[in-house]
Amino acid sequence: MFKPIGLLLISNIFMTIAWYGHLKNMATKPLWIVILISWGIAFFEYCFQVPGNRIGHQYFSLPQLKVIQEVITMTVFAIFCLTYMKVPLTKNFLYASLCLIMAVFFIFRDLPTNN
Repeated sequence: MFKPIGLLLISNIFMTIAWYGHLKNMATKPLWIVILISWGIAFFEYCFQVPGNRIGHQYFSLPQLKVIQEVITMTVFAIFCLTYMKVPLTKNFLYASLCLIMAVFFIFRDLPTNN
């Protein structure tokens, strides 16, 4: 059950770098170069994301898997903002995170797993 979560975590690290990493150091590069670099990084995202979802679907329902993915995404994004981009987190980010915690509660409350 933890293997898909680990794979999705690694996938999200690649995704966040592919989507947002260029904003800090590649602002002067031609857009087509940045797109190609981002696609290259995104390839590795998919190498972890696809098996993570495939394995995860054996343990979780599809809605549960999606909520897990979103929680991982926000966690990785928060760490990325703080450490790499040096963007402070605001109260609104905290409130959004609390909404995600409630989403986890509701999605796991009633739905049976695919065991």
